Amino acid sequence: MSARHDVPMTVSVLMCPPTHFTVSYRINPWMRPEQPTDTALALAQWRNLHAAYRDLGFDVALIDPEPGLPDMVYAANGGTVIDGIALTARFRHDERAAEGPAYAARFRSAGLDVREAEHVNEGEGDLLTVGGTIYAGTGFRTDPRAHAEAARVFGREVVGLRLIDPRYYHLDTAFAVLDPAGGPGAVAYLPSAFDDASQEILRFRFPDAVIVGEPDAAVLGLNCFSDGRTVVHAPQAEKFAAELAERGFGTVGVDTSELRRGGGGIKCATLEVRR
Repeated sequence: MSARHDVPMTVSVLMCPPTHFTVSYRINPWMRPEQPTDTALALAQWRNLHAAYRDLGFDVALIDPEPGLPDMVYAANGGTVIDGIALTARFRHDERAAEGPAYAARFRSAGLDVREAEHVNEGEGDLLTVGGTIYAGTGFRTDPRAHAEAARVFGREVVGLRLIDPRYYHLDTAFAVLDPAGGPGAVAYLPSAFDDASQEILRFRFPDAVIVGEPDAAVLGLNCFSDGRTVVHAPQAEKFAAELAERGFGTVGVDTSELRRGGGGIKCATLEVRR
């Protein structure tokens, strides 16, 4: 397949350095507090991701990390921003609750129209946009009532998808947006992460999707980020990367294996700011 067309608009993202990253509690199967983490390595890998985005021409803004919030590096969970409207996050677990207000304050400082969430939602961890539609995960973190709330706030169709494997507790660990505009082959996903009804929805709406196997999903290969032309992905997801190249995407491998100890990867560290 020929290379994808150039993306005409600049992609804007928000990131948070993992200055305070560690695994000191366990709220997902990836987290093992008994195993030591290497904050310096996490920071070096994050800097490589930051540099890759800058090389791709992205507009990269930062939020200051706060002591006592080791998961704040997972910026995608901090909210959802579409058309200049920022729906704040409300976290399921107390350990992360303070991240919501921290990201809300950053949204306000950026001049976004901030809407305070009523129901539990974990930002772009569970709310992913393809074309004019929001695909919304539930099952482990985001309350199903947050789906209707997102539809009201953004004025968009919201399609719910239920996750059933605790390793893939956020939608962005099992479902990747490859073409935000919603063209052919717009997404990739791991079928076994979803219940039967959700798999049927995905097959119907995305007949040309990239189907990813367990080995690539297990290294958080689907937790990637794409501008519609180039996909930044975990280099360990080799089969997935090869399929992307066959479909005409550019591929950039960036290792975020230390952040994976907390249950997140490239997409988790990246919040798209759509104005």
